[in-house]
Amino acid sequence: MTTSNPFFEPSDLPYELPPFARIRNDHFLPAFTRGMADQRDEVAAIGAGVEPATFENTVEALERSGAVLDRVRRVFFNKVSADTDEEIQALEVEITPRLAAHDDLLLLDPALFGRLDALYEQRGKLGLDEEQLRLLERHHTHRVRAGARLAPEQQRRLRELNAEIAALCTEFGQNLRVDTAAAALVLDRAEELAGLPADQIAAAAENAQALGHPGKFVLALKNFSCQTELAALEDPALRERLLAASLGRGVDSNGPIAVSLAGLRAERAALLGYPSHAAWEVADRTAGTTAAVEELFGRLAAPAVANAEREGAALAEAAGVAEIGAADWQYYSERVRKERFDLDAAALRPYLELETVLHDGVFHAAGLVYGITFTRRPDLVSYHPDAHIYEVHDADGSPLGLYIGDFHARESKRGGAWMDSLVAQSKLLGQRPVVVNNLNVARPPAGEPVLLTWREVNTLFHEFGHALHGLFSDVRYPLLSGTRVPRDFVEFPSQVNEMWADWPEVLAHYARHHLTGEPLPAELPARLREAENFGAGFRMVEHQAAAVLDWAWHTLTDGEVPDAGAAEEFEAAALERYGLAMAAIPPRYRTGYFAHIFNFGYAAGYYGYRWAEVLDADTVRWFRENGRSIRESGEIFRRELLGRGGSVDPLAAFRAVVGRDAEIGPLLDRHGLTD
Repeated sequence: MTTSNPFFEPSDLPYELPPFARIRNDHFLPAFTRGMADQRDEVAAIGAGVEPATFENTVEALERSGAVLDRVRRVFFNKVSADTDEEIQALEVEITPRLAAHDDLLLLDPALFGRLDALYEQRGKLGLDEEQLRLLERHHTHRVRAGARLAPEQQRRLRELNAEIAALCTEFGQNLRVDTAAAALVLDRAEELAGLPADQIAAAAENAQALGHPGKFVLALKNFSCQTELAALEDPALRERLLAASLGRGVDSNGPIAVSLAGLRAERAALLGYPSHAAWEVADRTAGTTAAVEELFGRLAAPAVANAEREGAALAEAAGVAEIGAADWQYYSERVRKERFDLDAAALRPYLELETVLHDGVFHAAGLVYGITFTRRPDLVSYHPDAHIYEVHDADGSPLGLYIGDFHARESKRGGAWMDSLVAQSKLLGQRPVVVNNLNVARPPAGEPVLLTWREVNTLFHEFGHALHGLFSDVRYPLLSGTRVPRDFVEFPSQVNEMWADWPEVLAHYARHHLTGEPLPAELPARLREAENFGAGFRMVEHQAAAVLDWAWHTLTDGEVPDAGAAEEFEAAALERYGLAMAAIPPRYRTGYFAHIFNFGYAAGYYGYRWAEVLDADTVRWFRENGRSIRESGEIFRRELLGRGGSVDPLAAFRAVVGRDAEIGPLLDRHGLTD
């Protein structure tokens, strides 16, 4: 190991952007090895300190530790998600259990915990400010919840469980990548794709060429159940094939892994003193208890199903059948929207060109609301040619951070859309934020415009909301930076940002025909909102079904986990139990490809999207009705909530903005439901 490894020293690039031009795959393992060793030594030195514990020599020292590991970890896992290869996947398998063991060492170190515990017991007498007190409490809580008070033999088993869970999560994700690629539909003739817009057919041809099927057409699967092409494909048999391919992913490879993960998590929860993994998770989230989550499910399920059944009846009538099938739901939804609302989703796409949506929509809205500006930095090298870097400046011209947009699908990228942080904002470390947004928009043939669906436009605004949460972070300590908030709160700011997609002033600024420059016809936005309301029942049931599926897996108690081959039966029983077993509306994610909960950090947390939407819908109403200008409201939202990260209680931050606790009424109104 030599100092030539780019992770061994802070980057000298603007904002400490990782030096991607110098980073090679063979740098990762030495950097992980050294980074973990360095942090072990740093933590050992903190625990062995001869001076009495103080906030500075214990808590702040802990915040300063692990610099090398933090740098390599952020870059590596961004690469795992956004630009992987066989070498990276093999290293992921090797390094993930080692990282789990390292994290356990930090969380369970008895000497360090003893010093933190002593400080925690006298925290009211230490003269700490609000953020320092919050930091001490979070470090202490993390360790208690992680098992710091367990007996040595219990901790030994806990470490084993954590290593097994980490390894299985990695295996699940890698299986899913393989299964998703293998399930893509390869078609011989363009005529089979009748109904798709010409640019999507051309993209399918480009995709086939890239995947080694010249002269053919490939429909690659997105990570969710109901593939977007179902709305347009005219061939009902092809629609059936496409949906079956989507729903069948991971049944054989990942079903048994999901069962194992549920069992291991249930055992770990019992070891930590909780009846289930869900109970352990929500105890440190804004929901607080499993009963609160169950209550939310109960209030939403019946009206959502009733709304969806009304929609289904209208679709069956349009199709001339007694009952609509899952593969046909989206297709006939589009027909009903055209008939009822005179709205053709495909006809919207020419007005939604990616670069225009980004610059004149997403960035423009951020300027209107928060006063910030974006400047392309082609002189800075990113991790992939598709990933473009922008420098962000505040309203007064001062530098804020870097934003990286990586929007195209490719074989080396996992499915879905997400935000990552390559550098977390911290006044203690003198760091400004570097954040990344990833989408999976199909690449058209060379020279053709990238035209988005309305759903993709909303996704871009959503993920940018996460980016703003990271960019606006204004805290001292890394543990409290940006999106380091409870899982059932983290989606709230991003969902709020979706409101700007169809805000009249914003929509008029970006929705222009890519050839003629003509604005979106003035009457279309209202029809678009009406058409979106028509599909609210489907979307609510689809999402709630996934949420209760996650919940069912993670409310299992130790010892009641099903047999390894029973994942599908368990899933069906769970949906029936929660009143969401609608054959025509599959869960947004089924067990075999539910990466949120079996590969990433959303286990027992997928409910958080809907939980956070209660806050989101109420906040949107506040933006619309508080009597202030958009700019004034934006400053309040930024100052009191986005900028605070995890440095304050999240619900207190919400109250500081809206002035009261959240109400569910705006959420029910949004989806056309009655409480």
